[in-house]
Amino acid sequence: MSLCLLQTRSLLSVFEEDAGTLTDYTNQLLQSMQRVYGAQSEMGLATEQLSRQLLEYEKQNFALGKGDEEVISTLQQFAKTVVELNTLHSELASQMADRMIFPMIQFREKDLTEISTLREVFGIASDEHEAAMVKYSRLPKKKENEKVKAELVGEVAYSRRKQHQASMQYYCALNALQYRKRVAMLEPMLGYTQAQIHFYKKGMDLVSKKMDSFLVSVSSMTQSIQAQLDSEAEAMRVTQRELLSMEDTVYMPDRDPVPVNRTLIQKAGYLNIRNKTGLVTTAWDRLYFFTQGGNLMCQPRGAVAGGMVLDLDNSSVMAVECEDRRYCFQITSPSGKTSMTLQAESKKEYEEWICTLNNISRQIYLTDNPEAVAIRLNQTAIQAVTPITTSHAEETPCFSWKIKSIGMCYFRNSDRKSSSTPEPEDLIVPGTPIQFDIMLPASEFQDQNRVGGRRTNPFGETDDDCSPESDDSLLQQVFAVRFLGSMAVRSGQTQEVIYEAMRQVLAARAIHNIFRTTESHLMVTSSCLRLIDPRTQVTRISFQLQEVTQFAAHQENGRLMGFVVEGRDWSEGTEEGEPSFSAFVFESNTEGEKICYTISLGKDIIEAKKDPEALAQLMKNMPLTNDGKFLLLDSETGDTANGGAADEEESEA
Repeated sequence: MSLCLLQTRSLLSVFEEDAGTLTDYTNQLLQSMQRVYGAQSEMGLATEQLSRQLLEYEKQNFALGKGDEEVISTLQQFAKTVVELNTLHSELASQMADRMIFPMIQFREKDLTEISTLREVFGIASDEHEAAMVKYSRLPKKKENEKVKAELVGEVAYSRRKQHQASMQYYCALNALQYRKRVAMLEPMLGYTQAQIHFYKKGMDLVSKKMDSFLVSVSSMTQSIQAQLDSEAEAMRVTQRELLSMEDTVYMPDRDPVPVNRTLIQKAGYLNIRNKTGLVTTAWDRLYFFTQGGNLMCQPRGAVAGGMVLDLDNSSVMAVECEDRRYCFQITSPSGKTSMTLQAESKKEYEEWICTLNNISRQIYLTDNPEAVAIRLNQTAIQAVTPITTSHAEETPCFSWKIKSIGMCYFRNSDRKSSSTPEPEDLIVPGTPIQFDIMLPASEFQDQNRVGGRRTNPFGETDDDCSPESDDSLLQQVFAVRFLGSMAVRSGQTQEVIYEAMRQVLAARAIHNIFRTTESHLMVTSSCLRLIDPRTQVTRISFQLQEVTQFAAHQENGRLMGFVVEGRDWSEGTEEGEPSFSAFVFESNTEGEKICYTISLGKDIIEAKKDPEALAQLMKNMPLTNDGKFLLLDSETGDTANGGAADEEESEA
């Protein structure tokens, strides 16, 4: 429906341009005919001017030229006839007034004036609808007044119905004008020529014999066009009656019964955009937005085409809390320098815009069959993960929309079997909890040994063996990463378990529209891995490098990486505890292979420390910094190491 609205707006501008061109041409043609009627003594010169004007029809830049080829060829033939008959028009004043001048004046005064009037009515109805939508958009999200809301909803419905009626009448008139234009161009000349033959048959026998068949074909063509017009007008009247019989709920906002489509790669419709009007003041403007390829476009009112607003490739889209308005979301460019806040009309539009822009951001539109890819990704997410309800009487789903308050959230796999080996059930137990954020500080003291992590002091001090002050590590490298999720796994000896954990974490985020992530710094040393808050420099969680059993980067999305940590589970009551494994998934600002290479080097250093000669050989082959540590990569965290990182970003995975 949004794409049809986009086409209607574009076609409306084209039809209006065509009507304006037709009005100008009609006035010029009528002036030529009036000159023929009024200048009997100069009939030869007047008919010559008329002939030239008829030929100008072909040169007119009509925006809608479909079906004009026959009109052009017919007018060209009429022009030749006028040249031949330009000396025989001295006694045709009354006939020309009745059969040539009058139809053209009637066309101009009736049809073209009607178009102008309906255009004004349509403009007034559109302005009233815009005003009603502005009032409705200002409805507060909190403390809603049902009476005021009902009045505004009724006002919007009334203005929409009025605008719809005005637009239907306007569109019908514009469509009918395309048929009447052809008849109006041909009928006066048909009458003019027939009058010439009737009153000047003497000496015109030769001319009339040449034109009999031509005039019959012209008459048949006008009748055919009139029949098409009648058929089109009747179809439009039936459609209009069907639309007018619909209930008011069809025109009410936020009452769309159609479910949300999460597989769209194109979207169009009205959105409110927030613009700065001063240093601290903002204003909301309602504009028409649509997507084209990888770009977000905006079409101002009255424009034939839209202009690009933002490149959506690799951009981030997330829901935001915005003042006292509902259904707001924010689009941020990959560099973070450009962002805009938009407001949708309804919850359905709000969710579809976010899903569509995220689909475009993933560059699905560049594939051979983008619609199939989007549908497949959505089906994969739905089949891979579905929410498990709690045991409470209400059975509400156990998930939250805000990452900071999600904590632990339970999901289960679908019953379908994968053809790959090993089976997903062999890697991860169905119904395994997925943790989307690392909780601080209370949750990190709860069963830490079960997830393989080391206990972290909430005041930012870690155990001595992981402290940078007491660490004799030869390796220390920091990467900017965003934590996507973690979950318990059955095995820590294969990389397939990491890929399966990545798939389930990303599917869970996609199916529940969880896009926000928190940036952290992952420090890799030759003894441990530490996840550090860039603002406070507090260690959120740390692992001994010896506990990391597997690590790998995603095979297609190089920015995704994960690792498996081995821990101990003492729930069975054994002294040593049963081994347990947990997979952690991250999105990095650089290639995940670089992080994996750094972890691998750290493990090599641990092994090399057992043999002094092997350690010396390793240090000889690797470049070192001035402090004697291994130099792997250029620093990628930049100013964020000093706590300047943004609070939250949206994952582009």
